[in-house]
Amino acid sequence: MHRPPSFSREPGTPGTLTAVPHADQSPSTQQDAPAKRPGTPRPDRVRPTPLAELATRLGTESPGAGEVTGITHDSRAVRPGDLYAALPGARFHGADFAAQAAGLGAAAVLTDPSGAERAAVTGLPVLVTEDPRGRMGELAAEIYGHPGRDLLQIGITGTSGKTTTAYLVEAGLKSADGPTTREEGRDGGTPGRGPGELSQKGGGGRRVGLIGTVEMRIGDERVKSERTTPEATDLQALFAVMRERGVASVAMEVSSHALVLGRVDGCVFDIAVFNNLSPEHMEFHSDMEDYYRAKAQLFTPRRSRFGVINLDDEYGRRLAEEATVPVVTFSAAGLPDADWRAEDVLIGPMDSTFTVVGPKEQRISAKAPLAGPFNVANTLAAIVTLAEAGFDPQRAADGIAAVPGVPGRLERVDVGQPYLAVVDYAHKTDAVESVLRALRKVTEGRLHIVLGCGGDRDETKRGPMGAAAARLADTAVLTSDNPRSEDPLAILTTMLAGAAGVPAEERGDVLVEPDRAAAIAAAVARARPGDTVLVAGKGHEQGQDIAGVVRPFDDRQVLRAAIEAHPMERANRHENSQG
Repeated sequence: MHRPPSFSREPGTPGTLTAVPHADQSPSTQQDAPAKRPGTPRPDRVRPTPLAELATRLGTESPGAGEVTGITHDSRAVRPGDLYAALPGARFHGADFAAQAAGLGAAAVLTDPSGAERAAVTGLPVLVTEDPRGRMGELAAEIYGHPGRDLLQIGITGTSGKTTTAYLVEAGLKSADGPTTREEGRDGGTPGRGPGELSQKGGGGRRVGLIGTVEMRIGDERVKSERTTPEATDLQALFAVMRERGVASVAMEVSSHALVLGRVDGCVFDIAVFNNLSPEHMEFHSDMEDYYRAKAQLFTPRRSRFGVINLDDEYGRRLAEEATVPVVTFSAAGLPDADWRAEDVLIGPMDSTFTVVGPKEQRISAKAPLAGPFNVANTLAAIVTLAEAGFDPQRAADGIAAVPGVPGRLERVDVGQPYLAVVDYAHKTDAVESVLRALRKVTEGRLHIVLGCGGDRDETKRGPMGAAAARLADTAVLTSDNPRSEDPLAILTTMLAGAAGVPAEERGDVLVEPDRAAAIAAAVARARPGDTVLVAGKGHEQGQDIAGVVRPFDDRQVLRAAIEAHPMERANRHENSQG
């Protein structure tokens, strides 16, 4: 019996980078991982900062003698010599935990007037300011010696593609030559319009940093991420560690939450990148205008020196006009008025090739290492960013083309089955539609999707996501994502209503299975040679939050187990063992 070919590059081998280990795995699986301490990694050497200097910066009265060597907003992560930032919260005030911070060796407390009295009970010096969260970032930068000034900092924002673009920029930074000065001239970016003199900040082929949704990387060391963009105290500590360990440049995701809540305060990016904007986080933002305004903050002199903006996106076109820093634009659709554009695009089943055309009609051969037109845009964004930073664009493009994959982004799961199985982080309507359309182009047979919506998050996208899955897939298995405190069936009811709104003649089969593992198994059971199974929504995540309890759950592992357990795959393995 002839067996259809596998969709993997090499049968039996993983198709992408490995994400950070599970919580129950040994730390030894991380390269050169240091002994675990609470909180984000800290630099080993910090010049003590007198409290009087910090008080002067705050414009407040000095609490007396003393000095600090670190800062944290988490009382559990306090180290001896720290300034503990006791912030007001929705349920508790950080000052309520000042005694814990003092017990761990805090040297002083930063808080607001409402927390001052409680903090003073500890006997520690207290710095008081009306908005401690708003001043925390600049203090962290001061305490750690403004480490970002010594790094080439690239910040990436947008609704979709931040993680992928960050990984691609990281790969380009590792492979490219160091930046040249604009006075020396170069084949890449636009003279006089970019971030200026970067030859003393960063360099290709050296140690590179990465900060984002999946993980943080300091050279080869990997650290689990708790959120897309770390809190300001952690971010400045990370920059200081990177500088101390010889990292020259860092690519990082910048969320709208980070911009609104001040997590990137004290940081001015050399280059800010805008990918796109579509409805998301509407539980946090009042409307799309509020969401756009949050993102647009990154393209002001307070936050960045230079911008790279996607002209194919309607909000990108607006931002290109409204940004108050110099910008260049790019277009994967080949718009002639873009500074950089993609031409001769060939979309393949697992990657795409195209030519990058620059402002001086430079032509650069490029490959997007992940499938789909949206990854042409992500790849183009990365190449343009590196070119405008002064790197050789062809070498950067070659390094990006060699990326084996991005964790949880169209990540293939292959055990030799005769159909394509992928896991993707798509968890918003536009992203679900884009990935389904991309996979439809490379699927000979039927397309099956497993999809849920997170609880305690934007409710407005649930119906449209259910509708997108039902309209664009042959089978839509609606299931749980991270229900959190919500009833999973209530979430699924809204998703099912969206699916039911699709006319019957345009709708695929729709199944409802609240148990995510069972839903994945149901999709696998329907797969035949030439089909595609997509498990969407959680991507790289390694846990599932149900009623406040996070249980181990990795879509990639569960999908692999379901494929291996299915009778078709067992029969194939038996056939192969018989020769």
